[in-house]
Amino acid sequence: MSIGWRLAKRATPDNLRFISIHKAPIREESYEPRWPASVAMLAIVGLRFFLPSALTIGPDWITAPLVCALLIPSMVMHYRHQHRANQLLGYILLVIVTADMIGSLALLISRLPAHKESPRDLLLAAVGLWSSNVLVFASWYWRLDGGGPNVRDHLALHENGAFLFPQMQIRQRGWKPGFVDYLFLAFNTSTAFSPTDVPVLSRWAKVMMMVQSCISLGTVVILAARAVNVL
Repeated sequence: MSIGWRLAKRATPDNLRFISIHKAPIREESYEPRWPASVAMLAIVGLRFFLPSALTIGPDWITAPLVCALLIPSMVMHYRHQHRANQLLGYILLVIVTADMIGSLALLISRLPAHKESPRDLLLAAVGLWSSNVLVFASWYWRLDGGGPNVRDHLALHENGAFLFPQMQIRQRGWKPGFVDYLFLAFNTSTAFSPTDVPVLSRWAKVMMMVQSCISLGTVVILAARAVNVL
């Protein structure tokens, strides 16, 4: 005869409390892999070498040591469960790559009236900046939504986020967004200049998506179109 059955037979408030605690489902934590976000950071560094040297701030290699100097300790902090330090390093890393991307875009726009760049350089710059834009904002969404990956790891179900993913609407059991989900969202935003299947709920997310769409519009419509016309 089980303990739960014997306690249920002698139902008292204390016994019922014991039964409810021991029969409650145990929430299992699932930890999201961090390597997709790390690969995205390295890809952003690689895309910087793709840009013409005149359209980058400082030497082409300047962001590589900065990113590595922050990315490696950030990964170490994650594996040591020092989440606050990991989150802080992640924010600093994103601020650096975002500022560098916006600086390159500003340099390119400022040099357009002088016709200093060849059509080939304009096309390379448009492709590099557009791709960086997708990766940078996907990383921001991944880092900020629902408190960030360190908070989402300890949730049984992702319910309160800045984005309403389709899996949240059907309450798919155990589902939580990963970096690929935010990459898909950022790709759609840069391509269609608006979210597609993922409604935006938070104001900060709406502002960031507007900024991303403006950057994408500037690189694709203005720069690429200018380069094609000059060919």
